[in-house]
Amino acid sequence: METKPNVSFENTAVAFAHKSDSALRRMRVLFKMMHYPFLLHTGIRLANWGLKWRLPINGLIKSTVFEQFCGGEDIPSCRPKIEELDRFGVGTILDYSVEGKKDIPSFERTKEQVILTIREGKNNPKLPFAVFKVSGIANVDVLTKVQAGVMLDEEEKEALARAQRRINEIFESAASAGVRIMVDGEESWFQDVIDSWVQAAMATYNRETAIVYNTFQLYRHDMLRRLKDAHHDAVAKGYFLGAKLVRGAYMEKERERAKAMGYPSPIQPDKAATDRDYDRALQFCINNKQRIFLVSGTHNELSNLVLSELVDLHGMKRSDPRVYAAQLYGMSDAISFNLASAGFNTAKYLPYGPVGEVLPYLSRRVEENSGIAGQSSREYTQIKKELVRRKQRKQSAFPAIGKN
Repeated sequence: METKPNVSFENTAVAFAHKSDSALRRMRVLFKMMHYPFLLHTGIRLANWGLKWRLPINGLIKSTVFEQFCGGEDIPSCRPKIEELDRFGVGTILDYSVEGKKDIPSFERTKEQVILTIREGKNNPKLPFAVFKVSGIANVDVLTKVQAGVMLDEEEKEALARAQRRINEIFESAASAGVRIMVDGEESWFQDVIDSWVQAAMATYNRETAIVYNTFQLYRHDMLRRLKDAHHDAVAKGYFLGAKLVRGAYMEKERERAKAMGYPSPIQPDKAATDRDYDRALQFCINNKQRIFLVSGTHNELSNLVLSELVDLHGMKRSDPRVYAAQLYGMSDAISFNLASAGFNTAKYLPYGPVGEVLPYLSRRVEENSGIAGQSSREYTQIKKELVRRKQRKQSAFPAIGKN
C-alpha cells in the first residue's frame, strides 16, 4: 500500500521555499504593521488619497501590498508568479480584481478580462480555474430590485438583459475552452439572482463534468441547507454540482443592513456555528463525491486538516480532480504549500489589475487579514520562524573558524 505523507502546517521550510530571504524580510515588516490597526488604516486612506490626486506613489504601493497580494497589472505580468507557484505544485486562479464601478464600459472590460483568463487557462494545467464576480459585470442595484420583486423600468430591464448576455458569454467561453469557472459569492440581497443564473448554467454545462461552480458562504445560517438543496437539484436533473465553499466576506455589512431594514440577520450567531457548518459542508460534499466537485476556499487550518482527512478516509487519490483547496495569494502559504507537498490539489487566487483600480480590493484584503483573530500574528510568527531556521542552517553550514 502506498504510504501517504502526513499533512502538517508547521513546516515553514516547505511553506516558504519559494521566497528569498529578502522577500521574507519584507513580508515580516508588512505583517508586523498589521498588528497596528491605526497605522494600517491611516496608510490605506493615505494611499487612496494619493492615487486620487495622482501623487507618484504607484511604485511604493507596487513594492509593498501589491507585490505581496497581487500578480501584476495584466495577465502577462502574472506569468512569472504562475510559473513560481507551479514549480511547487500549486495552481493559479487568475482573478481580475477591479471593483466598485457600475458603468457599461467597465462591465464590458471586466467581461473581456474574464474571457482572457479563460483563454489563458485553455489546455494549461497551471491554471485549474477561472473566476469572476457578477457584481463586476452587472448593476447590483438592478439585481437587488429583481430579488426584492420590484418592477423594473425599461432602462433597468435592458441593463438586466445585458448582464445576462455577459454572464452567458463567460459561461459559453469556459465550456468551449474546457476551463472550470467559479462564480464568487456576494451579498445576500442579490445572491438569489446569481444563484438562479449559475444553477441554470450548471444544468446546461455540467453534464459530463463540473465546468461551472457556485459559491456557498457558510457564515450564512441557511447555507448548509442551500448546499443540500443544490445537490438535490443536480441529482434530479442529472448534472454535476460545482461547489466552492467559503466562510464569507460581508458579515458586518450583512448585519448592519438587516438591522437598519428590520429583517432577521442571515449571518450565523457566532464563529463556532460557522465553523461547524463549514466542516459539515465539507463532509457532505465528500460523502456525495459522485455528484459534487468541491473547491474548499478557506484559510482555516482545522478545516483544511478535516478536508485532507476526509479525502484519505474515503480512499480517494489526493490528486482527485473532484477536490481542490484554495487560498489567497500572499496569505496562508503554510497551508497551501504543505498541502501541495503532501499531494493534494491546491491553488492560489492571484488578483491582478492596474494598481490604482485594484487598491479597493487590496484595502479589503489587508484589513480582513489584520481583523481575523490571530491570522496576521500567525503569519508573522511563521515568517520569523523560517528566518531563524535559515539563519541557523547557514551558521551550521559555516561553523566558526577554530572550533574544530
